[in-house]
Amino acid sequence: MGKPILIAIGGNSLIRAGQSGSVKEQAENANTTCAHLAKLVQQGHKIVITHGNGPQVGAMLIRSELASHQVYQLPLDSCDASTQGEMGYLLQNAMRTALHALGLKIPVITILTQIVVDEKDPAFANPSKPIGPFYSKEVAEQRKNELGWRIIEDAARGYRRVVPSPYPLEIVELDAIKYCLSEGFIVIAVGGGGIPVIDKDGIYHGVEAVVDKDRASSLLANKLELDTFIISTDTDKVYLNFNKPNQLALDNISLAEALKYMGENHFLAGSMGPKVEAAVDFLSKGGNEVIITRPELISEAVSGKTGTHIFANEKGGNS
Repeated sequence: MGKPILIAIGGNSLIRAGQSGSVKEQAENANTTCAHLAKLVQQGHKIVITHGNGPQVGAMLIRSELASHQVYQLPLDSCDASTQGEMGYLLQNAMRTALHALGLKIPVITILTQIVVDEKDPAFANPSKPIGPFYSKEVAEQRKNELGWRIIEDAARGYRRVVPSPYPLEIVELDAIKYCLSEGFIVIAVGGGGIPVIDKDGIYHGVEAVVDKDRASSLLANKLELDTFIISTDTDKVYLNFNKPNQLALDNISLAEALKYMGENHFLAGSMGPKVEAAVDFLSKGGNEVIITRPELISEAVSGKTGTHIFANEKGGNS
């Protein structure tokens, strides 16, 4: 069996469009997603799972703010930790259930993960990471005025709150992740991009931010010296001119082509942009292949039948 494949699942994979985001709905979505991931394991692949937490951490912040007159408020790093544990629990159980259905007995573990960031990162002065639900322009303006939120229009789907998203530098629990993988565990780590901390003389201090899960996942994939990094999203492939009459699906492209398309501003900052950036970062630092596709298509994509494949070498050409 070769090196593990790292699979990054979006926070929106557990809360689908039109859903309220109840724990029951998230558990059902986790079961569906993990059934597809278990197929990879059945085919002989080892996997590492990471996940986003944008909708979940936003909801937790709202609960904290609304209840602040009765209970203590939670800082954003604590919300990151809480959602990482909550979502890890759902995915861990869903993965075990999916493996059991296939007759596979493989241990699954969630590792609460901290990510070191730079306290001088310019992201702290320029919040850009969308979290929480989508709002109409009217409701967004109301929240902005009442609660002091920073608001942006997110990928033409509505308005969302944004928070600082510093660049990930180091993974505190990397050795623990490596050990568990060496012992045959399926590891769920770097949930929600990890808990952002700053390192002051070896002592870690949490900071108010949300690290982008694709960037943190890319870092983990490089630190584990993996060849393949999969980014699960809500489209089957990456598109040029997305949602326009001349949109073009990308099948196989090279790192150089990905950089070219980024320079031409084909990928929106609140949508596909961070995913392609994470792919480029992974490939630039030693990775071989990034696959971007829907959760239910992952098994087929690994076999080369669908998805967008970005290669470090010149195996591109959108063939």
